[in-house]
Amino acid sequence: MKITSLQNSKVKYWVSLKEKKVRDQERKFLIEGDHLINEAKKQGLIIETISVVDEKADYYITKEIMQKISSQKSISYNAAVIKFIKEEAISGNILILDGLQDPGNLGTIIRSAVAFNIHTIILSNTSVDVYNPKVIRSTEGMIFNMNILRRDLEEFLPTIKTLGYKIIGTDVKSGTDVRDLPKENIALVIGSEGKGISDSIKKLCDAFIYIKMKESCESLNAGVAASIIMYEVYHE
Repeated sequence: MKITSLQNSKVKYWVSLKEKKVRDQERKFLIEGDHLINEAKKQGLIIETISVVDEKADYYITKEIMQKISSQKSISYNAAVIKFIKEEAISGNILILDGLQDPGNLGTIIRSAVAFNIHTIILSNTSVDVYNPKVIRSTEGMIFNMNILRRDLEEFLPTIKTLGYKIIGTDVKSGTDVRDLPKENIALVIGSEGKGISDSIKKLCDAFIYIKMKESCESLNAGVAASIIMYEVYHE
């Protein structure tokens, strides 16, 4: 179908998907660019395709419409509306994110999680929206290979323990060296960029680790720290 009007109801709907409350209600989101579209296609998530250049797309639109629906300064010529990623059963080692706020950090963490064989990420209710366009772009499509849950951590972590997981937090003062971390049945907790792990979640941790580094460096970016820890778990 060809659409040329910015006032078309379909265009207004695509624009509305920029809002988290609409995405959550519809359980759909919009992605931009060939790479993301191809990765989503592999998982059977695409509902409809949108293009400025491909007349065979479900919706053939003008450049002005793409600029209207895009979340990027420099637009892509292809986009798609896709389904929310289906939750799967928890298996393997787990990464838990407590209050993570930066979309770029979450995207980096998702990419590293796929690289280092983490199957499930659990986001606290206070963490950034996983379907934020900046998160989606920074995952480079790896988000479609990850099981991502959003939960109230205080309620959910006791359940994780009943499944045989040991919950491991990060603490630069009282933790043990990350290189001594167990390799299996662990749930790693990464806190927010500004405050770290919340006190209520610290109380639920079974042990703590730290990353050894020069004293002149007080802390690492959350995405970098999570990546190092996941590598140490994955690395034999």
